[in-house]
Parts: sequence; C-alpha cells; structure tokens
Amino acid sequence: MPAYRTPLSDMRFLLHEVFDFPTHYQRLAGVEPVDAALLDGILEEIARFTEQELFPLNASGDRAGCRFENGVVRAPEGFREAYDGFVAGGWTAVTGAPEWGGQGLPATIGMLVEELTMTTNLAWGMYPALSHGAMNALEAHGTDEQKDLYLRKLHAGVWTGTMCLTEPHCGSDVGLVRTRAEPEADGSYRINGTKIFISAGEHDLAENIVHLVLARLPGAPVGTKGISMFVVPKFLPEGDGVGTRNGVNCAGIEEKMGIHGNATCVLNFDDAKGWLVGPENGGMRCMFTMMNAARLVVGLQGLGQIEAAYQGSAAYALEREQMRALTGPVAPERPADPIIVHPDVRRMLLTQKALAEGGRALGYYAGLQQDLARNADDAELRAQAQKRIDLLTPIVKGFLTEAALECTNHALQIFGGHGFIREHGIEQYVRDTRITLIYEGTTQIQALDLIGRKVLFDGGQALMALIDEVTATCNALADDPDLGEHARVLAELAKEWGELATDLGARGMENPNEVGAGAVDFLMYSGYVLVGWCWLRMMQVAGTATGEEAFLTGKQHTGQFYFRRLLPRTRALAATIRDRADALLDLPAASFSR
Repeated sequence: MPAYRTPLSDMRFLLHEVFDFPTHYQRLAGVEPVDAALLDGILEEIARFTEQELFPLNASGDRAGCRFENGVVRAPEGFREAYDGFVAGGWTAVTGAPEWGGQGLPATIGMLVEELTMTTNLAWGMYPALSHGAMNALEAHGTDEQKDLYLRKLHAGVWTGTMCLTEPHCGSDVGLVRTRAEPEADGSYRINGTKIFISAGEHDLAENIVHLVLARLPGAPVGTKGISMFVVPKFLPEGDGVGTRNGVNCAGIEEKMGIHGNATCVLNFDDAKGWLVGPENGGMRCMFTMMNAARLVVGLQGLGQIEAAYQGSAAYALEREQMRALTGPVAPERPADPIIVHPDVRRMLLTQKALAEGGRALGYYAGLQQDLARNADDAELRAQAQKRIDLLTPIVKGFLTEAALECTNHALQIFGGHGFIREHGIEQYVRDTRITLIYEGTTQIQALDLIGRKVLFDGGQALMALIDEVTATCNALADDPDLGEHARVLAELAKEWGELATDLGARGMENPNEVGAGAVDFLMYSGYVLVGWCWLRMMQVAGTATGEEAFLTGKQHTGQFYFRRLLPRTRALAATIRDRADALLDLPAASFSR
C-alpha cells in the first residue's frame, strides 16, 4: 500500500527561507495578520488532517467510486465524515471575508490547504475547491443580498458550489452554449438546458449545492458576448436553511478513467429558478474570475500528484532488489542491489524530485502575486501583481500538469509490473493526473491564452517585466563560484524567451497558425525557465542557510540535476517554436484517414 508524509521541510524552506512569507504578509492590507508561528501552526494542522483523514481514503475512494441511485449520488465511504471534519476545522472559510463568515486570511493560506488536500486525495479535494471557486465569483460579482445568502453558507461548508459551463455539443468553446434563461416577474429566471462533466455536481456531503450556470438571455448576441451567469441552488433557500427542490437534477454520473471519488455529473435544468450574477451578457468576465482561480488550483493538483508519486517510487527504489550495479555489488550481503543504484532509476527519481520541488516554488511564487493583487497596500503594486498572476496562471496550470503526467509515469516505470497493478496505488496517480491536462482548459488552450492574451495582447510588457526580474537574479549571481555558470545560462535563456515571443508574434501577424503551432512549446519553454529561476534562488539560499545538512545538500544536488538534465530541454523547444507551421499543416486532412 502507498505511504505519504507531508514534505514539511521543503514547504518550510520555501515559506521561511526562500520567499519569507511572514514578511510578505506584512505588506498586505485587509487581511488577518499571519506571523511565522501562526503560519507553521496552520501548516502543521492541515498536514495532520490530510495525512490522517484524507490520504487513507484515497485508494478506497478510487476503488469504490461514487454511486448513482435513483437520481441521488453517494460519495465513497468515509468522504462525508472527512468533509464534516474539514468543516469543523474551519478550513472551508480560511480566506473568505469576515463579513460573510470567512476568517480573512491571505490567499496563500488557502493555497497551502488546497495543495495538501489535492496531494493526499485529489478526488475528495475537488469538493471544497469547487466551492472556493464559486465563492470567488460571487464575492467579485454578486449582489450584497447574494453574498449574504450564499457566501455565509459556502464559508460555513453546509452548502457547496460548482461551475456549470460545458454542454454536450461544446466544451471550452462556451460561446456555443445553448442553455436558456427566461426572465420572471419576480426578478428571477427560468433556466433550461443540460450541462455535462460537472464535477461535484451532485453528492451527499452537504445540505445544498450552489450551481453557477452559464446561459443565454432572450435576444442575447451570438458567441461569448451573449453569455450571462446565474446562481441556481439545488434546493431553494428558505429561512436559514433550504426549502423545496429546485428544477435541477442529476441524470447520471460519468464512468471515467480516474478521480472516481468525485462525481462527474450530467445535470438537467428544467425550469430551474436562478438569479443573475453580474451584468446581463457579462458572464464571461464572471466565469474567468472562478476559472482563473480554478486553473491555479489545477496546477496545485499536478504538483500534488508529482509529490505523492515521487514519495511512493523513492521508497520503493530503496527497497526493491533487482540485479547488481553496473560497477559491481553495492549491497553484497543482499541477493541483489536495490534499484536506486541504477542510473536510469536515479534519472526518473531526480526528475520527479526536481519538478516537485521546483514546481512547488513556482506555485508559491504565483501565490505571492495573488496575495499582492488582492491585498497589497499600494494600488500600483496591486496592478503590477495582477498582470504578473495573469501571466503566470496558464504556465502554472499547463506546465505543472504536463510535468505531473511525466512524473507519475516515471513512478509507475520504477515500480515496473507492480506499478501496473492496483495494490501499490501508483497506477491511480497516473489515471487521476490525466484529467488535469484537460479540464479548466486543456494545455493547448492554456498555451494560446499565454501567448495570445497574456504576452502579445499587451505588447509583451508583462513578459518583459518578468524577464527583467529573472535576469536581475542571474546578473547578481553571474560571478558566484558555485552558481555563476547556471546563472549565465539562465540569463541567456531569459533573453531568448523574449526573442521567441517576439518572433512568434511577428510570424503570427502574417499567419495566425504560426502562433497555434508554437504555443504549447512556448508554454513549456516558459515553465522550464521559470522553474530554473526558482531553482537558482533555492540553491542560493541553500548555500548560505543553516539547518539540516542532508536537506540543504540535497537541494544543491537536485538543483544541479535540474540545470544539467532538465533545463537543456529548452534547446529542442526553441527549435520547434522557431519552426514553421507548414510542418504541421501542409499534409492534406484526407491523408490522415486510413
């Protein structure tokens, strides 16, 4: 059976040594103060809860899955009790505004909670995470009455939330949405339509489910300009609780590859009563409020699966005996050497370790920007941080989930045949991870969003500001005896990063397919450079910090591996970004048919 322990040493290293979260929190306004002691206390408590309550349910929830019985969905055994414990611990309300029942803590505190819930039990963690997305949208766009009604219940955890976007004929192209919203005399709307792939759309964990639904008003413009958002509860609110059942029902749950413990539902809205959130035909802006937050969470899901799979495969590699080292027996007293002596097993383990620890640093850096965008005490700093988090969001989502698929597959390969069977739990990580590259916008959509909206749309200003920050770190370390070579290499890559964006944009002006052909490779190049920047900073701190010698030495060695074995992947990516789109498009479509 798999085992897991929260990587507290690595998390504390980032929180205190690399990014100095306690000092960062002092720059924020409108949130509860968090000092080092409180930060450590929160981290230790959520680590205890997720290790003891959620991780033991990961494999059993996968085996049992959700049950659909006469329109009712039953979550796997133990999920409801774990959710009740999560609510009792106040975890559903950590970052919410106090006026609506939240604890008012910075967004990065919620990020730590989401990281550990997603690491220990991805399917379970999606239930509160989706509620958090609904809270963000309602807090940003809801009326005071809607906030008072729904946010209090969502923060208290007695109601949960969903995002209802996808329909049978359209996925990410929400401009094709057909669900209708007809106005009623009382100010509400009748919602009719079908939504599919709705995670946590029906379950028995909470008393009510609050659906945020994209639909069209009568006479709305075609495409995305005619989309509005509505709040549609499963049960109509009544007094301090719920009343009659609304016209929203689950028609079935999907039989899917992974995340079996989370119900992926088909929802029918039949004259369901809903209320407009935000302006008419302004649903896209409302949607992106929750979508962007969800994309960061999915990046954390990828990170979590890397960490969990790495821990399992590292433990197995230390124990599993197979053949002898190429240089001769390392453990002559044993019938064979542990497989960790073999170079290629080391390659796979170090790839997981480097991407887990580097990816965590990238995620935490993005979290800092999210804090600043929301709560910096200076308006200009808030605006700069918002541009930075907008730029980082598709990279965090796309790069970390792609890395997660690679790393969970490495874990399965290390286990060999034992990884392919259920007993060790590794194949579940591969199956669960696969959806993270798809939902909340595929890697391809993240890549187009990055190069199109986040880089080219503003003339590359946000990208160049980030490149300048990376370059400043490199320049400061260029003459360092230990890190200088890495700093100089990274500085050249940062310069090339900007050149690739300029080249791709110029070619795209002549032929938009050039952007489409190079976008994913550009996203991955961006991720490798940014994780390299994080590793450079971590190695710099590890070289001067005091603490556990083995931990700090491990940081240095893993960083060396990243620069020598993973960062060079940018060479191939740069070549394919520069290549013309005709390599993909000149073959006639009919030639793909067999």
